Amino acid sequence: MRAPCRPADAMTQRPFFLNLLRIKLPIGGVVSILHRATGAVLSLLVPCLLYAFSLSLESAQGFVRVHGLLAGGFGWLLMSLVGWAMLHHFLAGLRHLGFDIGYGEDRATARATAWGTGVMAVLAAAGIAFWVLP
Repeated sequence: MRAPCRPADAMTQRPFFLNLLRIKLPIGGVVSILHRATGAVLSLLVPCLLYAFSLSLESAQGFVRVHGLLAGGFGWLLMSLVGWAMLHHFLAGLRHLGFDIGYGEDRATARATAWGTGVMAVLAAAGIAFWVLP
């Protein structure tokens, strides 16, 4: 028969709440989480983008309707964020493919490629944002 739990033992065995906003991840962890998040968002956006593309090709009125939705400030922001997500996901995917062939497995190179991925994605997204700026 098992002895009853003492209160001190019960406190050490209980799960505790982790505040994810207070955990400081290394840059590689941030890039990895963003890679997964952008992949999920892009997958969920595929039906919406296909519908908009189909509507724009259907008729001149459909094209005007899609253009009207995307020509304003919200459309600019949406296209900029989708562009950033695509670029970040692509660059982080290349980084992970590099890991698969053995490049970037040491700490310094992994950190440098993580920073490079983040900076290049932000700069490229800024370029896209100014390119599509109304």
